[in-house]
Amino acid sequence: MSAGETINGQPVTEAQIQQWADEAEAGYDIPAIKKRGRGRPGRGAEPGQVVALRLTAEELSALDALAARTHQSRSELIRAALAAYAA
Repeated sequence: MSAGETINGQPVTEAQIQQWADEAEAGYDIPAIKKRGRGRPGRGAEPGQVVALRLTAEELSALDALAARTHQSRSELIRAALAAYAA
């Protein structure tokens, strides 16, 4: 291991590496791992549809600024704007 290796800002130690190796050698519960699910959680009963949207640099900058001010994601803001427009 090279000096300074981190995971999420936390240093990786030789003891941690040994713990991971021991865990791997003991084996994993594959059915439990597969049961966790993959990808983002759904927003409803049906799978969501991904829609591509082209924005100018200015539009994207304004969207990002509003997202930062309101502590929301781009997607949350766009969905809220569509819901307000359709209401």
